[in-house]
Amino acid sequence: MAGSFPARLHAILAREAPVGLVLRRGPANALCSLLWDRRSDRFELGQWVRARIYERRADISPDGRHWIYFARNSRWSSETRGSYTAVARVPWMKAIVLLGKGDCWQGGGLFTSDSRYWVNGGCCHFPIRDSSEVELDQKFSPTQSYGGECPGVYYLRLQREGWLLRDRLSAGVSGEFTVFEKFAPSHWILRKYAHSEVGPPPGRGCHWDEHELEHRESHRRIQLPKWEWADVDGETVVWAENGCLHRASLGGEGLADVRMLADFNGMKFEARPAPY
Repeated sequence: MAGSFPARLHAILAREAPVGLVLRRGPANALCSLLWDRRSDRFELGQWVRARIYERRADISPDGRHWIYFARNSRWSSETRGSYTAVARVPWMKAIVLLGKGDCWQGGGLFTSDSRYWVNGGCCHFPIRDSSEVELDQKFSPTQSYGGECPGVYYLRLQREGWLLRDRLSAGVSGEFTVFEKFAPSHWILRKYAHSEVGPPPGRGCHWDEHELEHRESHRRIQLPKWEWADVDGETVVWAENGCLHRASLGGEGLADVRMLADFNGMKFEARPAPY
């Protein structure tokens, strides 16, 4: 275990390539990135960083070659003024495009094609480094707005990836939660409750998810409160729970052929230079 809680996991699946990016956090702001080969379910370590990476403001290009992320390292006198948006080669953290920010509003972005990206709150950044490998999409503009924090990118990404936004509900003075659904094999629905709140449960950030499965015909529900990330991958469902990634098929009774793909809890920070 990483400290008092398991490692925190979040994954982003490439839309047009059988790969993904896993972000593994803990303890505190130590985070590493890993390439996920979804054909073999093997993982390749990228880099570690001591910074807060806002995984819900990140995205991977459709071909799985690049990713965009927002980070806070709190070095307020540095060239980035303490926070930045970066584009890097998967699975590394070293920026080929670096945009300073100076605060923690907005930041991050989405890929609109293999080589074009949109920056969340782009006008509030200042350029430090650029690359001919990718280019800013000058024409893209989101049709919906979800505020200046993580939902401003995350909810757009979810809907682009086939999640249907079903409802937005108040959680009282503490915040709100948004209900997303995605069709899964064997007549199941994977449901995601995306929470945004002040004073979240122990071990959670102010933005966190929980999940459940519901059969579309029998309406049988399987509550899965320990799943912190989940998605449909082909004919299977994949999820993160207690610092481990899992994969299973779905049958009439629910999860079948459950496999743990990797346990990331024992990992420790190590300095690894990018190969570029």
